[in-house]
Amino acid sequence: MARGKVQMRRIENPVHRQVTFCKRRAGLLKKARELSVLCDAEIGIIIFSTHGKLYELATKGNMQSLIERYKNSCAETQAEGAETNQTQETTVQEISKMKQEIDLLQKGLKYMFGERTMGHMTLDELQSLEKYLETWMNHTRAAKVTNANHVHGNSSTEE
Repeated sequence: MARGKVQMRRIENPVHRQVTFCKRRAGLLKKARELSVLCDAEIGIIIFSTHGKLYELATKGNMQSLIERYKNSCAETQAEGAETNQTQETTVQEISKMKQEIDLLQKGLKYMFGERTMGHMTLDELQSLEKYLETWMNHTRAAKVTNANHVHGNSSTEE
């Protein structure tokens, strides 16, 4: 005899509800055991009836060790998520800083090439631009010295 489609809604008759609970609970626990044996999975199920009675299944070990394993797994996942969020925040801050730096450098270039129609640069902007120019001059001088050493055979790798 074929079964009809069951509507997913609360069973109003308390006797039918209790019978269905017992049958489906037994079926669920049986399927969990089968899955554990067939796939070597570690499964834990906790069920509370409407009367507050506890039914549990731990296929390997005990429920307490399974719960501890679950808590540790959740803590690791949360820690990984926190690290990812921190990395994303750092990246966003770096991008913002780089955009500000690019804007300042573009403004400084326009200012140096005579496009002063946009107004004057502030003292802070000029000081920052001066700092960047000094850094670039130092890099340029270092590259110039390195290239001169390579051209004249004074490379430190030849020693």
